[in-house]
Amino acid sequence: MKKDYYIPNISCKHCIMTITRELQDLVGVTSVEGDVSTKHVKVTWNEPATESQILDTLDEIGYPAENI
Repeated sequence: MKKDYYIPNISCKHCIMTITRELQDLVGVTSVEGDVSTKHVKVTWNEPATESQILDTLDEIGYPAENI
């Protein structure tokens, strides 16, 4: 599955690196691509990862996402 998320709290490359590191720790997440200028993150994953886990992880690290 692949999905784009709008994350309004993204302000710099460090934010993207933090989000990438935390999401890639989830088993099943295969790629994370972020863009600081648009505040979008594209996540690709397979089972056992779920969208709920991805959204929960983003909330926990202070980057709540909005579906687009």
